[in-house]
Amino acid sequence: MPSGNMQDRFAGYLSGKARQIGPAVLAKAADCRADYLAVAAAGARKNRAKWRDLLSRCPDGPVPLLGCGRCTDGKTAALVNGFNAHSLELDDGQRFAMIHLGACVISAIESVRAECGLGEDAVLKGIVMGYEAACRLAIAIQPGHKLKGFHASGTCGTVGAAVGGAFALGMDAGQLKRVIAVAAGSAAGMLEIQEQQSELKPYNLGRAAMDGVAAAFMGLTGFVPPDDMLDGDRGFFKIFSDGFDADKLAGPAEGFEIERIYVKPYASCRHSHSAVEAAIRLHPGIVPGQIESVLVETYRLGVRGHDHSDIRGAASAKLSTPYAVACALLHGRADLSLFEPPDPAALELAPKIRVAENAGFSELCPAKRVAAVTVRLKDGTTLREQVDYAKGEPENPMSPEEIRQKRAMLDAYLPTTEENP
Repeated sequence: MPSGNMQDRFAGYLSGKARQIGPAVLAKAADCRADYLAVAAAGARKNRAKWRDLLSRCPDGPVPLLGCGRCTDGKTAALVNGFNAHSLELDDGQRFAMIHLGACVISAIESVRAECGLGEDAVLKGIVMGYEAACRLAIAIQPGHKLKGFHASGTCGTVGAAVGGAFALGMDAGQLKRVIAVAAGSAAGMLEIQEQQSELKPYNLGRAAMDGVAAAFMGLTGFVPPDDMLDGDRGFFKIFSDGFDADKLAGPAEGFEIERIYVKPYASCRHSHSAVEAAIRLHPGIVPGQIESVLVETYRLGVRGHDHSDIRGAASAKLSTPYAVACALLHGRADLSLFEPPDPAALELAPKIRVAENAGFSELCPAKRVAAVTVRLKDGTTLREQVDYAKGEPENPMSPEEIRQKRAMLDAYLPTTEENP
């Protein structure tokens, strides 16, 4: 592993990368922002009743609470907007970093924009660099980071949110190093928060956005940071991983990480999407009452935490590959209407669906997130489909019409009565 101060190397990499941003990359950032605004507003409608007591105590301020019809202070808005943007499991992410991005990064930048009166160019540059920082940091420590139980969207997302804010504000190299140090010291997020019937998984992203705002503004102070908050004896890498790849963190790379993101078409965890797409392809040949059993083969990281068929509400359903695959087999789709609330027929079929690791698929991850679905019918017939790249990946992008349909679905989304009395 190359020696040297990793905090300095990372800051230097990011500063150099920012000088390479061109019009096409800024256009990609604008697309990400449009997707984020749609999912955040829809998530706000879902969560409105549950935020009510908290928001009644929040002061007015300059930052919009997306979908809520009012404004508040920047850190509260970042928390709420970041949480809401991940609530429907339709926000963007990247498979190489194993991270969600817009909910934490753009929520923070939107707060900084409104509080500081930033223009569109500054916002888009911040989005590009926030995605770059979050992804490069996560790629350097994955998959060990996830295997230790950490949620990269909360940990690396905090750093990405802060760095995005720093670049939007036009900070210099010294200020950027301070921001990275503060953000790394604020990083947190455990995957246990998503287990059982928990609805708090989005908190990791909202908190990352909120702390990212605070860390970005700390760049405007004169306080001296530690020499190397990333690779110091008690730094980020020592705590959150068993090792890291310095070249993946700060080595030269073609293109930008924002160009490798996925856009989600299905309202379930991304780890289920290749299997969902395979099941959608099988749907035309399925007679629901004739399904004997279903086997989903996938990569190792797509099994644990996603193989449950005991569904305890919408949040549990979204993390369940058996449930999502059941929706796809029965209905040929996996949109919000089948998760909010869960579909009775899919709940009945899910226990017949088993998820297992395919060692060959694990070896291909993260270059490919492969899944195969094999359906055995009661007459002995076997049907099988395999998907290497789920819809929404750069290798299998959503068409403009599919994106338009997603936005229309989000704009039309209304929660159930009990969620929004």
